[in-house]
Amino acid sequence: MLKMFDRIVAARERLRGHAHKTPMMTSRTINRLTGAEIFFKCENLQRGGAFKFRGAFNAISQLGEEERKRGIVTFSSGNHGQAVALACQLLGARAVVVMPKDVSPPKKAGCESYGAEIVLCDPDNPSRERVCQELIQKHGYTLIPPFDHPDVIAGQGTVALEMLEEVPSLDWIVTPCGGGGLLSGTAVAAKHVAPKIRVAGVEPELGDDANRSFRTKTLQTVTNPRTIADGTRTASLGKLTFPLVLENVDEMKTVTEEAIEEAVRVLFFRMKLVVEPSGALGLAALMGDASPIGGRVGVILSGGNVDPAVMARILKG
Repeated sequence: MLKMFDRIVAARERLRGHAHKTPMMTSRTINRLTGAEIFFKCENLQRGGAFKFRGAFNAISQLGEEERKRGIVTFSSGNHGQAVALACQLLGARAVVVMPKDVSPPKKAGCESYGAEIVLCDPDNPSRERVCQELIQKHGYTLIPPFDHPDVIAGQGTVALEMLEEVPSLDWIVTPCGGGGLLSGTAVAAKHVAPKIRVAGVEPELGDDANRSFRTKTLQTVTNPRTIADGTRTASLGKLTFPLVLENVDEMKTVTEEAIEEAVRVLFFRMKLVVEPSGALGLAALMGDASPIGGRVGVILSGGNVDPAVMARILKG
């Protein structure tokens, strides 16, 4: 089996001409607010509105014609579902996305706009996975999970390769963490390219399973956390992502709901960027009073698919 870094390099070639090479942006005002020199990687401007396109396309593009014809199924609160739907549209495959009944309407509409069939289920994570397995048994679909898949992780790791090509002298990379696909792929890529760099993951206080797992070295879980950062409402890190996080990540942090909303506002008003709450976790951590993260910091803005009603409420403050 290829080592994960080799998979990331291969994914980079596979994604060339399909995924956007998203811009790096800076803000002197935000640098003053945080006391750090920040370089934002704008994956909110990626195809499908989030970094998830990288992993989904990388995984699905390697499937055979028969598998694509039978169909691809996944479970997602939104961004991965849209990424799978878009990748399937581009690659001529059928997409079925299992989503919670309380999913953000724009994320559901995004999946449908790319031609995916939507199957709604109860919001708890075991329910989503159970429905997927039932569909696989009935129809023979191929499962592309949101994060715990080597080719999905490898696709997400290409974000860090691009960052370090453009800004090679970073001290830290900070990324949101849900199931750990982006965090683990980023950490593996970053440590191979720049061994002295440090990597931090950030999740909401209301869904702190990855933080607890990181500190206890034992996989912890959480049940459907009611955080505004809906892209991080995963039950736990995965069987693949958890050991990669333990091996390669240097720091984990949590942030409050208030800090997340403030970060969304700062990015909107100061940089004119639409970033969903999950995507703003890295900046939320850096705006804290006692953040140990400083120097030259790469921050991944992981997505921009936000419910207009939620965004309006956040912006009102």
